[in-house]
Amino acid sequence: MKRIVIPVLVLALAGAAFYWRVLHPGAPDEPKTFQGYVEGNFLYVAAEDSGRIETLSVEAGDRIVKGAQAFTLESAVQMAQRNEADARLNQAEAQIANLKAAGQRPEQIAVIRAQEQQARAQLALSRGEFERQQTLLERGVTPKATYDQAHAAFERDSAALEVAQRQIEAAQLGGRNAEISAAEAAKAAAEATLRQTETRLDKRRIVASVDGRVQDVFFRPGEVVNPGQPVLSILPPGNLRIRFYVPEIFLSRFRVGAKVVVACDSCAPDLAASVSFISREAEYTPPVIFSQQERAKLVFRLEARPLNGLDLPVGLPVSVQLPDVGNGG
Repeated sequence: MKRIVIPVLVLALAGAAFYWRVLHPGAPDEPKTFQGYVEGNFLYVAAEDSGRIETLSVEAGDRIVKGAQAFTLESAVQMAQRNEADARLNQAEAQIANLKAAGQRPEQIAVIRAQEQQARAQLALSRGEFERQQTLLERGVTPKATYDQAHAAFERDSAALEVAQRQIEAAQLGGRNAEISAAEAAKAAAEATLRQTETRLDKRRIVASVDGRVQDVFFRPGEVVNPGQPVLSILPPGNLRIRFYVPEIFLSRFRVGAKVVVACDSCAPDLAASVSFISREAEYTPPVIFSQQERAKLVFRLEARPLNGLDLPVGLPVSVQLPDVGNGG
């Protein structure tokens, strides 16, 4: 009978020790490290307009500075529109110079009225398209770039109608000042159109809005992208985070702003980070954190920002050492 009781007692004690070890991995005063990984908040770079990618200036892993060109879209149509607007501006400026230098020109009211009717008809078309695109934009059906183009066309045709009306007024008055005012209005309309075409042309050249490292490239030259579709992703240095998980019995040892020590395989010693986030909700230890002692326990998610320009690859497993409360973290 004794031979049976002793093994049973040994097994019971071993089970109790294992149970205590799982639920009480160590006293709060013991040195402790917590498992985590490096996480990054990426910035996705896209164009506002659709088009075919013409050039790509960076590759995955490259560093890029704010304002540097990332990629460009084909812009032959936008360049032609810009040249046309520039020619119309030159024509308007030449007309003003001619009116100020030459004598009285013959009045051709019939021709100008025909131009007014043509401008009025064109404005009616552009107004209808603008109102339609505005409705579609409110419903979320059409992209903002298409709405902007319809709006620009409506403003252009409104200015053209105003030019024709002022030319009629100038012809009816028969005065030099009225003709010059109409020509100056035409010049103002041409300048507005030129600015719009230059803006559309500039939007075909996409630059980086922040300093960082190119993490991934999703499209290559020759491929067509839609408005707002990411072409590449950038990871700014300030968007790196150390995400790790802490059991409730150790949570009081952490505070926002506390300094922690980060360690990983083949990393330099004494890597530091500052706690930037402490979750208010408990969660189960994620499966990527392989810890036999804490797998079945609820933990709290914490995040820390690397200090001193620490640059670690995203997804790298790390361990975080419990800060020393005595020195204030």
